[in-house]
Amino acid sequence: MLTSTLLYGLLAAASTVDAHAHPKPPKASISYSVVPGIFLQDDNATNPTGFDFIATNFGLINRTYPSDSSCPDRGRSTQWQRLAHYIDTLNSEGPKGSKGPKGPKGPKNERYSLLFMGRHGEGFHNAAETFFGTPAWNCYWATREGNATVTWADAKLTPYGVKQTDQIKDFWARLIKNEKITAPEAYYTSPLNRCLDTAKLTFGDLDLPRKSPFEPVIKEFLREGISAHTCNRRSTKSTIKKNFPGFEFEKGFPENDPYWQSGKAEPSAAQDARSKAGLDDLFTSDDSTHISITSHSGEIASLLRSKSHESCDSTAANAIS
Repeated sequence: MLTSTLLYGLLAAASTVDAHAHPKPPKASISYSVVPGIFLQDDNATNPTGFDFIATNFGLINRTYPSDSSCPDRGRSTQWQRLAHYIDTLNSEGPKGSKGPKGPKGPKNERYSLLFMGRHGEGFHNAAETFFGTPAWNCYWATREGNATVTWADAKLTPYGVKQTDQIKDFWARLIKNEKITAPEAYYTSPLNRCLDTAKLTFGDLDLPRKSPFEPVIKEFLREGISAHTCNRRSTKSTIKKNFPGFEFEKGFPENDPYWQSGKAEPSAAQDARSKAGLDDLFTSDDSTHISITSHSGEIASLLRSKSHESCDSTAANAIS
């Protein structure tokens, strides 16, 4: 359900996105590279199917880092504290000897960030597909608003989905208290109900540092692959604002869903392009190092493809660096 990602970003040439399909992309594009050896999921011997990210500490490898000798209180530091210090060291060194975001060589054009990508808990659309079977779901039920019992248009979490978020919240609480993990400094989420609920239930009541409160930003491009399925049609901005009053909207977020169209689907290449544009926008507007993204299995796979990392099982914790 969660994906831990240490991401190395190198500012590169401007990218282009189909202006008809998506809003104007940021002026600068970012090229992403993998830093291997941080998480178990970077090891080809690791089977992502059924990977237990809770039992494996997000898959974080128990190892030393080149920066350990300068880590404060290194004799008692946890693996997560030493990783945070390692990332800080990488960012402070920067390219060609630059020190920090504006070192002696001018504006820094490299950064290392740790991403926690969380898939939503079970939604009513997931339960409906299981109940009807995938063929009947795809051919008939998915394009409807629901049935006499359940609504799955912009699906909400099932009771089991809520239980899943409780498990992840407890996991985060243990990591923060016992492992001294650095909590996310920024939170982003898909605009669909199941992700908004998952983010709120996972992080909303955690004992977070005052400097890093849970103030999630809703980003249009973090949504699931757009299809004729009504579960992937978002609610209006007014409805989202009413139901999630503590959430912020990215600049330019429109009232109505500008992308979902009955009977039409987004090609995989188009989804990858918008995922890349959305990630580029995030990195050019936010300098946070520890970032939480609550999204969907298909969208997380798309984000991973934009970083040349193998896609993951939606219930696993996959890592890229």
